[in-house]
Amino acid sequence: MLTVVLGLSGALVYGFADFLGGLASRRLRAVTVAAVAAAVGIVPLLLGLVVVGGVFTWAGTLWGAVAGMSGGIGVLLLYRALAIGPMSVLSPLTAVFAAVVPVLVAVFRGTALSGLAVTALVVAVVAVVLVAAVRDTSGARLTARGLVTAAVAGCGFGGIVLAYDLTPSDSGVAPLVVARVLQAVLLGVAALVSGLAGRPGGAADPAASAAVAGSAVPPGTRPRLVGRLLLTVVACGVLDALANVFIQAGLHSSDDPVTLPVVSVLNALYPIGTVVLAGVVLRERLSAVQWAGIVLAFAASVGLALA
Repeated sequence: MLTVVLGLSGALVYGFADFLGGLASRRLRAVTVAAVAAAVGIVPLLLGLVVVGGVFTWAGTLWGAVAGMSGGIGVLLLYRALAIGPMSVLSPLTAVFAAVVPVLVAVFRGTALSGLAVTALVVAVVAVVLVAAVRDTSGARLTARGLVTAAVAGCGFGGIVLAYDLTPSDSGVAPLVVARVLQAVLLGVAALVSGLAGRPGGAADPAASAAVAGSAVPPGTRPRLVGRLLLTVVACGVLDALANVFIQAGLHSSDDPVTLPVVSVLNALYPIGTVVLAGVVLRERLSAVQWAGIVLAFAASVGLALA
């Protein structure tokens, strides 16, 4: 039960962080938002290291580094996949691979799943697809390059769960600090290269478009907009770091081999947090398909708790 609660909590917080990151990406490049949020996330993890404690071991550092590299690559490839499109296919595909890869690894290791657990996991994967389904009006065609990019991005996100699962249970948040520092460096370099190259992939930097948009913004409101943007990115980074804490805690909450597939699938339900917050804050209406996905996710969570 504790594993399910921690896994779902991590997914919801991940979804909240993604929502805030999406808001910030309307004014900044998405890769820039991701880089700054990753850097901000180091701070709460360092505080956690002081308060909760943690041990830097060779194994913990190694798998923390793997998690950071895997997550950084996953983020970059996700942005690339969504740019290729269509989002309505590639976004759910990424989430499915993020869920399924750790499950396959667990089964390959010899983890035996009960009939109820298998059914609940399948229902959860279906829920991921339904909740992550988004409207795509770009008219982009589905290509092999888009499919491969989305699949590899999902494998990158699944790699985070696998790496955290292999960290020593007594290492505390130390591996998370290593992962976050490496991810911040990787995304920071990517943001710098993207900015120098002037490649598309997000909204224009406000500083670069001030001459165009400045006339439409009253002088007194610009500092407030910048302040809100900064607060949004900071909250995104803090929540993303917190989600990682929940996921690692969930993975180490039990010695049962089934813990890995359960946490990995629940973690992939992060779109629920995003669409729910979008409905509350932006008044966006959830589609019937997304509501069906949320209901299935709840049913799957109950099934996993009972399995």
